Amino acid sequence: MPANIRLGTQGWNYDAWTGPFYPEGTKAVDFLTIYSRAFDTVEVDSTFYAVPPAKTIKQWAQRTPPGFSFALKMSQEITHERRLRDSTDLLKEFCERARELEDKLGPILLQMGPDFGAGELPALAKFLPILPQDIAFAIEFRDKHWINDGVIALLAEHNVSLALTDARWISRKQMLSCAERPTADFVYVRWMGADREIVDYSRIQLDRTRELEMWQGVLTQLAAKGRTIYGYVNNHFAGHSPASVRDLQRLLHLKPVMPEELGEQMTLF
Repeated sequence: MPANIRLGTQGWNYDAWTGPFYPEGTKAVDFLTIYSRAFDTVEVDSTFYAVPPAKTIKQWAQRTPPGFSFALKMSQEITHERRLRDSTDLLKEFCERARELEDKLGPILLQMGPDFGAGELPALAKFLPILPQDIAFAIEFRDKHWINDGVIALLAEHNVSLALTDARWISRKQMLSCAERPTADFVYVRWMGADREIVDYSRIQLDRTRELEMWQGVLTQLAAKGRTIYGYVNNHFAGHSPASVRDLQRLLHLKPVMPEELGEQMTLF
């Protein structure tokens, strides 16, 4: 896989993946190790709810091979409760913990809530300058009014990637416009999907071929321009995110690791 295209899923700890992805009989403690044989990056959702102990983060690093990377979601206390205000100490604590991953730390995602409207621009403008320079950051807005020239320029000034999100709250036209104007030296992509009623994560339930073909063109152009790409698929995108990632890998002429190959590797334990 080209070093500048890194694709994975949003999370790895899903019992429903046992059988379709993880070999039958796999214990939850082994999910991450096996996951890392198929994909070279993952987005961690649990850090949104609580900053994990240093021991936990070190265990993540120990269970994955060299070159693997973790994208961490910023604490909701910063993004949702404090809404980026008065967060210097919390930000420092979060980043110090994240650095326990050492060279396996990927971008940190600031996922803002849908009620964080463009009128809160002053809070964003005050927050961005305190972000540490040694860590990559991306931000996802769930209010389309954030997508304007001024905000794009502000993010570019601080090398913060505007997350490209395939989701119900932003139009495809807006999304493609953002893809043409990267705000950082890397690109962060999230495939969320519109159907939140999916509760079975064991199989593909929606045909997303058309959307993935569109993304193939977008990612190919960005990679050709030298941008490093981090992309993560949610189970709600089509029903079973590992299969969606493999479909995208095929479209990008990358060789996916099939579930049966993971089963063969289990004999090495």
